[in-house]
Amino acid sequence: MTADIIIPILIIAVLVSGLVKKRDIVSDFCEGAREGLLTAAELCPMLILLVTVITLFSGSGAAESFSRLIAPIAEKIGFPPECTSLLLMRPISGSGSLAVLDNILAENPPDSFAARTASVIMCAAETTLYTITVFFSSVNVKPKAGFFAASFIADIACFVGAPLFVRVFLGS
Repeated sequence: MTADIIIPILIIAVLVSGLVKKRDIVSDFCEGAREGLLTAAELCPMLILLVTVITLFSGSGAAESFSRLIAPIAEKIGFPPECTSLLLMRPISGSGSLAVLDNILAENPPDSFAARTASVIMCAAETTLYTITVFFSSVNVKPKAGFFAASFIADIACFVGAPLFVRVFLGS
């Protein structure tokens, strides 16, 4: 099947299913849209806070200063110093980490150790704080410290594992 016909088939399947089950499809659609808008409205304050904090962290130079501070330590353990800003941005912001990746790729050849490590991090790490914020805000539950701890342990494993993966499997 080509991608061009999947959406029409899906729409027809939903319409037929609604008719077979004798449901008011328009009312069901409107109710789902209303619930989606309410969920989005409930998420807005937390997302505005998160975007504000990310903007302040990046715009103030704090991210760059911290990145320069940890670069020598990172280099001693075999982590490319060019990627330290990605360590800070990836758990916080997907678009921010894409901008950092773009800078890394602009300043380093694509086959370089730094570019490959940054690419592996982008593929393997999650925007931890963003994901936790959106998920727990949508279900109106306050996250426990264990969620953050487990997420950051996974992020650290990714950050430590990315350069090892690049060295072992990509030969850089």
